[in-house]
Amino acid sequence: MHLMGTGLLRPSHWTLWALLCVTCTSAFYIPGYSITRYNDDQPIPLLVNKIFSDHTQLQYAYFDLPFVCPPSGRTHGGSPFGSGQSISLNLGEVLRGDRIMTSDFELAMGKDVECRSLCTRELDRSSVKWARQLIRENYVIEWILDNLPGATSFVTVDRSRKYYASGFKLGNRAISSSTGKSRFLINNHFTIVIRWKGVPEGGKTIVGFEVYPKSVTADGRKEDGCPKDVHKDQDGLELYIPRDMSKLREKYKGLSYIPEDDDDDDDGAKLKVPYTYSVYFREEPKIDWANRWDLYFTNQEEGSMTHWLAIINSLTISTVLGVTVFVIWSRTVQGDIKGRGDGAMEDRKPKGSRRKRSGEKKIENLLDNADVENDADMSSDDEALDDTSGWKLLHGDVFRVPAYSGLLAPLVGSGMQLLFMATGLLLLSCLGILNPSFRGGFVSVGMGLFVFAGLFSGYFSGRLYKTFGGTVWRKNTLITALFFPGLAFCLVLILNLFVWAQASSTAIPFSTLIGLLALWLLIQVPLVYIGSWLGYVRATPWEHPLKTNSVPRQIPPQPWYLRSPAGPLLTGLLPFAVLFIELLFVFKNLWQDKSGYYYVFGFLSAVSAVLLVTVVEVTVIATYSQLCSENYHWWWQSFVTGGSSAFWVFAYCIWFYLFKLHVTGFVSSLLFFSYSFLACAMYGLLTGTVGFLAAYAFVRRVYSGIKVD
Repeated sequence: MHLMGTGLLRPSHWTLWALLCVTCTSAFYIPGYSITRYNDDQPIPLLVNKIFSDHTQLQYAYFDLPFVCPPSGRTHGGSPFGSGQSISLNLGEVLRGDRIMTSDFELAMGKDVECRSLCTRELDRSSVKWARQLIRENYVIEWILDNLPGATSFVTVDRSRKYYASGFKLGNRAISSSTGKSRFLINNHFTIVIRWKGVPEGGKTIVGFEVYPKSVTADGRKEDGCPKDVHKDQDGLELYIPRDMSKLREKYKGLSYIPEDDDDDDDGAKLKVPYTYSVYFREEPKIDWANRWDLYFTNQEEGSMTHWLAIINSLTISTVLGVTVFVIWSRTVQGDIKGRGDGAMEDRKPKGSRRKRSGEKKIENLLDNADVENDADMSSDDEALDDTSGWKLLHGDVFRVPAYSGLLAPLVGSGMQLLFMATGLLLLSCLGILNPSFRGGFVSVGMGLFVFAGLFSGYFSGRLYKTFGGTVWRKNTLITALFFPGLAFCLVLILNLFVWAQASSTAIPFSTLIGLLALWLLIQVPLVYIGSWLGYVRATPWEHPLKTNSVPRQIPPQPWYLRSPAGPLLTGLLPFAVLFIELLFVFKNLWQDKSGYYYVFGFLSAVSAVLLVTVVEVTVIATYSQLCSENYHWWWQSFVTGGSSAFWVFAYCIWFYLFKLHVTGFVSSLLFFSYSFLACAMYGLLTGTVGFLAAYAFVRRVYSGIKVD
């Protein structure tokens, strides 16, 4: 109570209240930038996109599938574009594998359609085989209507709430009661339910888009291709073409058995698949247009208690570490400076007259200008500090330029670039500017922020390089601008070759790669150059409170945690403990439930803020422990300590792959581990930079209180 009365805990109270306020934005979003109102009988375009699965990272454009109705190219509904026309996509949509095109579905506001034929597609054996494989891997289809993805509707067990899952199944897998073998049924009839609500301004707005797929046999249909009774239960259409046994016997002549997986692709047999659809419009007065995305977020709201537990866990760890830092700062560091630092030095000097003191000042000036006296000066300092130990003995070496400083400066610059990008993305997401209705916006805006942050990257890299005494600043600029972005681009390019071989829409088009290359070389590199010029030429280097001795001090034997990588790895467990609960939700939505949307950025922002505070605290404690061991090589150690939690995040990725993801296929596994490694490298650069800057500020502040006479 006394501490609270003195106001010492007020900053922590403000921090806690700020985090609580940030979490309140977890359900806030701007669902779009303009409302589209439809009048009765006004055409509504339905767009087709792609198919995707939770069991693989490979996606395919809808019209690239050989077993769906191809676009006819005809225009309808007053649209000047025919079906199969590609829709302009932003950079984020292209990178996430979207391939949005117009379709042949004819929909008009308020006009129900009992059944309408779309086409009849003839499939050969290879198409049937591929369709069976996609159904086996649980692929789902994504359509888009009024910027809403076609959804599968679910209700809770108590039937009190309804929620959506984006996409609907390509087909179903059933077990035959007679043979016990798997039967693959393709969904060839789609019941489209469009939910609308009237607005006072006039017209109707779409607040729901549901698709109910169904497999209907090709037998017993009307002349127009529609089933006789769409709503009754009927036999499904199995993806199966009887095998030509005569050709197979001739092919395997002399063998006692015929392989069951041989479909004899070249026998010319076909399977006819008729596609039909129904359309129903239903009024939904309980849902406003501004809240129409809420049904997609129901599952995330159910886990809000877990998010709060993650925040409490993060705050607990951060508070314990904060108390430790407070004790180090208030009792150890400042206490030593005030109690023994300068006083110990002054007490050992003989008390003389003012004339003697003025003579001492002249001697000091001579010593400062004579490099040959450095060794003697260092020995006299050690005698003055012979009753002290630890970090104060390093006053002549603590700011010594580290080894490979030409690499450390670009890494810190890249880390500042990533920090600016991540902060901007979280802020825009919490404000609701980045939301699911802005499809691909997260990636597009993130790429723009990364390119613009080249200014910060060049500035911090150039100024730190100047502080280290570097002279070839243009070389440092090129390393900063090309090192990390170049490695990331090369990795993406190599992975793209594997995805291209699979004919997947996940592959980045060649034109997009050229655009990314131009964005990097023609925009980001000049921005890095400008920032580096400002940081190196225009700005002054960071000043250090103490001078560095010409002869390095010998470092005594170090404890095991400073001599092996185990020390930084152990310290990385604490930031990882802050992050891992929320990380499970991120991984689930990013890798496992790609049909869902992660949109609790308020919680993620709060956890991220606590994470950075924890990284600062851990790095300060580790740096102080290292200095107390008389080890002045803290530069790289602080960077590694700050980013060491990236190792545990990657280990968490491996655990998630083995026990949660169930990914099949070499290419999908390669994509998962490669992109996980790239994300962990970015995370390590960011947190390593935060740790380095925290340790740098801590060391400068601590040693600024020491005056060496």
